[in-house]
Amino acid sequence: MCLAMIDKAYLENLRRRISGLETEMSAPGVAANPQKMQALMHDYSHQKKVADAAEGFLKLQDAAEENRTLLADVTIDPELREMAETELAEVTAQLPEAEKAVKVALIPPDPSDSKNVIMEIRAGTGGDEAAIFAGDLYRMYSRYAESNGFKVSVLDVSPSESGGYKEVVFSVEGEMVYKKLKYESGTHRVQRVPATETQGRIHTSAATVAVLAEAEEVDIEIKNEDLRIDTYRSSGSGGQHVNTTDSAIRITHIPTGVVVQCQDERSQHKNKAKAMRVLRSKLYEARQQQIEAEQSAARRSQVGSGDRSEKIRTYNYPQNRLTDHRINLTLYKLDRVMDGDLSDVFNALYEHDIELQIKAHTDKTARG
Repeated sequence: MCLAMIDKAYLENLRRRISGLETEMSAPGVAANPQKMQALMHDYSHQKKVADAAEGFLKLQDAAEENRTLLADVTIDPELREMAETELAEVTAQLPEAEKAVKVALIPPDPSDSKNVIMEIRAGTGGDEAAIFAGDLYRMYSRYAESNGFKVSVLDVSPSESGGYKEVVFSVEGEMVYKKLKYESGTHRVQRVPATETQGRIHTSAATVAVLAEAEEVDIEIKNEDLRIDTYRSSGSGGQHVNTTDSAIRITHIPTGVVVQCQDERSQHKNKAKAMRVLRSKLYEARQQQIEAEQSAARRSQVGSGDRSEKIRTYNYPQNRLTDHRINLTLYKLDRVMDGDLSDVFNALYEHDIELQIKAHTDKTARG
């Protein structure tokens, strides 16, 4: 779809489509079919966004044309001419942003953007320092979530004796959470002088992050016969927190071989419920990746593959520097970033991804 094709007839067709979707969503029986209702709502939201952007674009175009017509009249009153010139300049300045808004609206939405997320942070190379860094990343994301009114809940944790975590799995719930956090999957590298380093040498260590869109039961059906559930005794950090019952849960999804576990709760029932949340989300991600691969349009791969082996970011403490290698972004405010101030990073990633998606959509349209 090119902008030249967006006219009043196109807008009227969109409005009819939106009206039809409203009628369909209110039809008897649709509410009882969650999957169909979800698909209709996604389509409705997308069409409404396109219609609003197209309407704003067309209004500006009409205003520009009216002022050009006035200015073409040699008998126009000087005061009216000045007003028309001013308004034409204002409208012309607004048109590029309106054009971009239409292009962005035309991009098919990621169905996962509105979902909550499950994040996994694992210590990588670097021993104790990597575990401490994994803890720092968890704190960073928690602070970001807190400042945005999101809810963070730990699902599974494996503490390190030296501090931090060997692994921590947690959920983040809130409005459009996945849209904000989905670019965080990959390897995060830290460069700093560890507290135990006596000679002041800078060490490099790493942690891996995975971001999963949290799937609901309507998204993924899991059959009980496809599961192997094992119980075992939780491994605590010692003292009064050691769990003396077999409340920890490990679930294996036999068809895919995906394994998840949870030992954070003392209740076996609660651990199972949390483990199922993680399993459902892992299976959902695998299905989405398969769909994207088949369509050759993996939108997330525009800014990075999301593979944990991909080095996406470096945190350099001596220079107070953060560098995102995917978009060549460098910020000298690492202290604020580690305290949860991630807006500049996330906005830059989103804008870069949007530009790539617009280009891909334009190229696809040009090829017919």
